[in-house]
Amino acid sequence: MNGLLQTRSFLFVPGDRPERFDKALQSGGDAVILDLEDAVSPENKSEARRAIEAWLTPDRPVLIRVNAPGTSWFEDDAQLCRLRGVAGIVLPKAESASDVVELVSRTKSRMPVYALIETAKGMCNAMGVARAPFVRQLMFGTLDFCADLGLASDGDELDHFRADLAVTSRVAGIAPPIDGVTPAIEDDDLLRVETLKARRWGFVGKLCIHPRQVAIVNAAFAPSEDELAWARRVIEAFKTADGAAVAVDGKMVDRPVVQRAQSILDAVAA
Repeated sequence: MNGLLQTRSFLFVPGDRPERFDKALQSGGDAVILDLEDAVSPENKSEARRAIEAWLTPDRPVLIRVNAPGTSWFEDDAQLCRLRGVAGIVLPKAESASDVVELVSRTKSRMPVYALIETAKGMCNAMGVARAPFVRQLMFGTLDFCADLGLASDGDELDHFRADLAVTSRVAGIAPPIDGVTPAIEDDDLLRVETLKARRWGFVGKLCIHPRQVAIVNAAFAPSEDELAWARRVIEAFKTADGAAVAVDGKMVDRPVVQRAQSILDAVAA
């Protein structure tokens, strides 16, 4: 897995398809999520846990998406996450801080938690979830969220909620959020548009459901050549100004502009 702020692509792999695990690690994704929840039918949950347990090793750390608290599979999933090789846990249907606390108490570890906000209740309680122990990032489960609210699609309808999650993450002092999946796996243009939109709303990564989506997501979250050139001009001008007022491309450069420029350069250097 890549560094925290540089984890742009999170690739889901069904937990009952072990022949895909190694391929997922070779996809170029920054993180791989072995899924025990939506991608696995109820009758295959136990088989998926056994497959993941047999494959896990510290040499190839992955995330695990467990089933939600309150389900009959949650306890066994949580116990699986105590094994070496699990680098973090994706918690679906996170609706309160107590959901996170319940997960952490089962795993008895300080492992990072990625909390999926997928319901109206989860959105309303997002600040509590974000401030819960060991939560590293919020993830936006857009498809389930649309279903919960009866929204027809993920067009502009979810932009307000994306802004809320970005602000919540900032106030809670955790990393910026991760956007939901694009289910049209063969529509590269749509994937690129949706990823760039997420970036504009302050998100730093996106969930993927197919290896072919990884490269597009990674590229969309990478600074463009124009952005890099602008950032270098800003930093150079700021350094040579020695505290005096300075303008770049006809615009005044102040502290927030310098911070933005430095963050662009840091993303490339990481």
